[in-house]
Amino acid sequence: MRIIRLKEVMKMTGLGRSTVYKYIAENTFPKPVSLGDRCVGWLESEVIGWIVSKVEERDQQLEIKS
Repeated sequence: MRIIRLKEVMKMTGLGRSTVYKYIAENTFPKPVSLGDRCVGWLESEVIGWIVSKVEERDQQLEIKS
């Protein structure tokens, strides 16, 4: 299990900081884990799971259009 910081989350997802936090507020992105005062991180496995779910959504949309 690995905890990653915001910079890596942004690099992995292609999302900007404000978009990451917007999606968290909308409950559509994994919530961060508190690492201390003013310090958070994300479980890498949850971020990867989110990316996989986006690929699956895309693939389902392609199947519907075909």
